[in-house]
Amino acid sequence: MSNIVITGANQGIGYFLVEQLLKDGNRVAVLDLETENLEKLKREHGNNLLYYVVDVRNHNGLRNAVQAAAAEFGSIDIAVHNACKCTFDAEVNTDLHTYRDVFEVNYFGALCLAKSVLPYMVKQKNGRIIFTSSGVGVTGFANISPYASTKGALEALAKCLKIEYAKDNISFHIFHPPLTRTRSSAPLPVPKEFMAAPEKVGQGLAKHIHSKRFIICHSLWQKIQTLGCYLFPIKMGSLLSKMTSRAENQAGNK
Repeated sequence: MSNIVITGANQGIGYFLVEQLLKDGNRVAVLDLETENLEKLKREHGNNLLYYVVDVRNHNGLRNAVQAAAAEFGSIDIAVHNACKCTFDAEVNTDLHTYRDVFEVNYFGALCLAKSVLPYMVKQKNGRIIFTSSGVGVTGFANISPYASTKGALEALAKCLKIEYAKDNISFHIFHPPLTRTRSSAPLPVPKEFMAAPEKVGQGLAKHIHSKRFIICHSLWQKIQTLGCYLFPIKMGSLLSKMTSRAENQAGNK
């Protein structure tokens, strides 16, 4: 059994990740702006699930919630930053405020979570911290540069901190889910059948949450796809952007 803190888990991949972690006997604390969907899990799992209404851009609120969860659980073994914000527009139409706000949620939210849990993990000389990334953070993608930039930054942050905290037996990892049918991906002009089911992705990531690999995927096929992104980032980014643009044009002509 592990004591786990997760940001962004009221819906989508995060919700099903939490559901599976609870079924597997873990104790989970969720930090999210919305928590209504978690009430069902709370009724089923009682005190094994805690949830706090937190905006990860509010660093004091995030730290206070982590402190409360640590007091309830007695320790924090795993922390997952899954909260994210994604915008869909060309760079020329995206102001600096939008870039900063996306970074506040996706990057600085992750950094603040890490800074909040690390004192507990350093004290117990054990722990793991996982940031949810994306293939676009490796390959790039059209009209999504704020989001993609944060994911690339998270990968670099995880690598740096993995080296710094190895002496404390604290590991850093990256979740790499596929394009999934979630609220954040809904604006993409991609046929739903080409998107993964959030329940399968969340359940698969939960089953691999103790993996020793730096990059953690929910399935073997996703591992292969992710490897392709790392091996051919520019080609993959250009290809996927062209395919999406073609799908958008076809949808507009119907």
